[in-house]
Amino acid sequence: VQLQACGGGLVQPGGSLTLSCAASGYIFDFAIMGWFRQGPGKQRELVAHITSDGSINYGDSMKGRVAISRGNAKNTVVLRMNNLKPEDTATYYCTAVAARNRYWGQGTLVTVSS
Repeated sequence: VQLQACGGGLVQPGGSLTLSCAASGYIFDFAIMGWFRQGPGKQRELVAHITSDGSINYGDSMKGRVAISRGNAKNTVVLRMNNLKPEDTATYYCTAVAARNRYWGQGTLVTVSS
């Protein structure tokens, strides 16, 4: 299983960014797909995840400023982030769960700075 994330980059405070992740190597739907993030000197934390039946859970850190959805293609997930703040600067990791295994992508860096 491989997870390929894209969409990170530099954005100004108050700006928006969309991250996408595509998973390959698994013929069924992943039970859960989502995003975690890890800022400098911080622990990895949940941003959001979505189940195969559409149930969504948002972490406290970005609740109200982020929206997760399944992509149009199989085993893809999209994260839309709004009103970004400097404290949102972090490496964002795509993750997927299937058959009690969790898989991680390589991470994409989001930097919020003026």
